[in-house]
Amino acid sequence: MVALGAGAFLALRDAGGVPDVPPLVLPAEAADPFAYSEKRRQDFERRAAQGLAHVLYEKSPGGIVASARRTARWRPLVEGVASEARLDADLIEAIVLLESAGRPDAVADPELEGAVGLTQILAGTGQGLLGMRVDVAASRRLTRRIQRVRGRGEPGRAKRLERLRRRVDHRFDPRLALEGTARYLDFAQGELGRDDLALVSYHMGVGNLTSVIEDFGEADRPSYARLYFESSPSSHRAAWRRLAELGDDSSTYLWRVLAARDIMRRYREDRGALARRDELQTAKNSAEEVLHPGDETERYASPDDLEDAYGDDELRPFPQAPGRTGLRRDRAMGELAGRLDVGRDLYRGLRPEAYALALYMARLTREAGGGDAPLTVTSTVRDEAYQALLAKGNPEATGGYSLHTTGFAFDVLRRYSGDRQAVAFQFALDRLEALNLIAWVREPAAIHVTAAGDARVLLGQLEEEGQ
Repeated sequence: MVALGAGAFLALRDAGGVPDVPPLVLPAEAADPFAYSEKRRQDFERRAAQGLAHVLYEKSPGGIVASARRTARWRPLVEGVASEARLDADLIEAIVLLESAGRPDAVADPELEGAVGLTQILAGTGQGLLGMRVDVAASRRLTRRIQRVRGRGEPGRAKRLERLRRRVDHRFDPRLALEGTARYLDFAQGELGRDDLALVSYHMGVGNLTSVIEDFGEADRPSYARLYFESSPSSHRAAWRRLAELGDDSSTYLWRVLAARDIMRRYREDRGALARRDELQTAKNSAEEVLHPGDETERYASPDDLEDAYGDDELRPFPQAPGRTGLRRDRAMGELAGRLDVGRDLYRGLRPEAYALALYMARLTREAGGGDAPLTVTSTVRDEAYQALLAKGNPEATGGYSLHTTGFAFDVLRRYSGDRQAVAFQFALDRLEALNLIAWVREPAAIHVTAAGDARVLLGQLEEEGQ
């Protein structure tokens, strides 16, 4: 959505604001394998696109395959506009998928002052910066008439009114909307000097992004990947804070554009694979089944399977050592074990890579200014027998495929030492998701986290730190 105005404060999901507190400075620890490097920029961009793709699958009207089909209809027009403007057609097409799911009459605001059309252009931006004809009053009247005649079953008259609306409001004209988007990107590239920054500004606005870059504090224009991944509550804090205060997903817009581009490529090359990915992305309220599909991932069926897994080092005990790990084990963890005639310790463990991820999450939370208080982990591995017992009395527990039965999932209590820790933990969740290391979802009492197999790269840190 093309926007030029300032953003609003972030509405924190577990706290009431971005507290202006100094970050906690920790002693030097093991080298961070996910510290940003410009040499690895493409890898970070790929990870971010994968990690933040879930929302496209979850919210696409009619499903992602239908949305990709609608978007693909405009490909010839997109290629023509992109060629004339010397822009990447794949990225323009991705904007169409992300902004409107291929619907030229999509509106975000019934009054039509907000985002409208195939590329969701604001009225003010269209009229001012882009030189488009946007008569909002006339467009609004015609839109109401179109709705009425459609309701009376008069498609021919509705189409005539739509043609008239395209003349008074160019945002409803697919070609003119695409040309307006191309002009905006050309303008933004001239202002910002980089194509990736121009794409970010399509949602954030040039003014907002320029302020973030100034807060980052370097003379040269950084890549957006560097700007994003090096800004945190403990590094380039002013830039991180400004990004956080936008609060409308502006900071992740580029990653979602890249995710949309990947979806459209998959649609053209292998629609079966896209349908399969859609099935996994929408199976749960997070992308956890993308990380560990049920038909490809080992599950523990019984207490005996868990015992064997511990013996084979497939599972690692989860210790009660909050001072060392930054994680407190909840007393109730494994509370149903007695009903299966086994000890609770059987249900106090994780796959080594998931345990390493949990420690890394705690480290990020501390480094982001979360303080010394540990996070409380309420649940780790289960077997299917335990899961079945839990599902009988807990409406939040699934009776189907649970990632807890794989050893890759754990839950963190939504009770924090204060706003500082809540903000820091939210930062850790967002950053790990952008690195495609976790999928997470908010439950009434806890944050449910699933670690990706890629977290195995963190195992070296455990050895260095004696965990």
